Amino acid sequence: MLAVVADTEVPLAGQLGADFYQNPLAYFARMRDEGPVTPAVLPNGQRAWLVTRYADVRAALADPRLHKDWRKMAPPDWEPDPVNGYLSVHLLNADPPDHTRLRKLVTKAFTARRVAGLRPRVEAITAALLDAIEARVAAGEHTVDLLDAFAFPLPVTVICELLGIPAKDQDEFRAWSNAVVASEGEPGSFRAAGLAMFNYFTSLVAAKRANPADDMVSALIAASDSGDSLDERELISMLFLLLIAGHETTTNLIASGALALLTNPAELARLRSDPALLPGAVDELLRFVNPLNHATERFTLEPVEIGGVTIPAREWVLCATAAANHDDGRFPAADRLDVGRDAGGHVAFGHGIHYCLGAPLARLEGEVAFGALLSRFPSLSLAVDPSSLRWRPSSLIHGLEKLPVRLR
Repeated sequence: MLAVVADTEVPLAGQLGADFYQNPLAYFARMRDEGPVTPAVLPNGQRAWLVTRYADVRAALADPRLHKDWRKMAPPDWEPDPVNGYLSVHLLNADPPDHTRLRKLVTKAFTARRVAGLRPRVEAITAALLDAIEARVAAGEHTVDLLDAFAFPLPVTVICELLGIPAKDQDEFRAWSNAVVASEGEPGSFRAAGLAMFNYFTSLVAAKRANPADDMVSALIAASDSGDSLDERELISMLFLLLIAGHETTTNLIASGALALLTNPAELARLRSDPALLPGAVDELLRFVNPLNHATERFTLEPVEIGGVTIPAREWVLCATAAANHDDGRFPAADRLDVGRDAGGHVAFGHGIHYCLGAPLARLEGEVAFGALLSRFPSLSLAVDPSSLRWRPSSLIHGLEKLPVRLR
């Protein structure tokens, strides 16, 4: 995030402690009870206003007074870091009309019909990964890290194939992505990861430009080269966004969703006994486990009232989608997993013009992944005490570091 200090001194309702990453819902519940909007400081020192109630979050996500293009917040003499500036001119950091233009270029790749056509390939990748896990168990391994062996490689392989990126590089992608979304880490790790991705995509674009293929990278290059409103910076930044967004949410859905089912055995048994519940259960798991704690940052350029609270100009705003999805006012008994619940209207994918482009693909991957996993391994169980599991140090991403399971 761009470090800009507001002109107005605002009293802070609280400092989010280091344990925020391990239990964000506890913090969000207190904030939601205290008021619709809470000024706070995140564990990494970032100051922001958190919107936590469902109705207010949904309205804020669609409010054009909450801007995304961080360059509007920059001081007149500010210049971006060349690398990070190059990687940040993507959809999630754009306001209309730029957002409209950029989104139009990639929307057709993620239509429900186009995604439905990917099902056989998603099923094949899923089966191959589960075959490999089964072979490891047959060879005598007692436990497997489901995150490492299944939840990560499934969506990253799918998005790599869709984009036209070699899946052999997925370990590098994982390291880069972890550094980019982390709220804490070694100094310079964010920029180092950004530089590595910048160099990687620059080389990839050059290679695809010389030898185009039937993939999204080649299609985006063709749009750029034909003058269809996509310059080189936007092209590189688009690939950066699609790769990270294309696997992060789904990886966490699969891993955290599996954990939720294993720690709610009655709901797990219910889903196993009635596979017809699966499509709706995926949305309930998205609502319940919340792969993102909050939507990506927005900011005010003028005073904005949300839920009766006025946020001053030039302040960062975080719409806590996880808090909204656990608001009893919208989802009764929201802290209870219910695989038969109608979870329609959840905001795990956001709302408004920035609603997640990849939502149909994430739902498909979740449906295939959970269906195959539960069918293949009826004795699936946690290999550790749930309280020992750790969550990644990111205010944005709510994702496990590991998920050790027993298959038999």
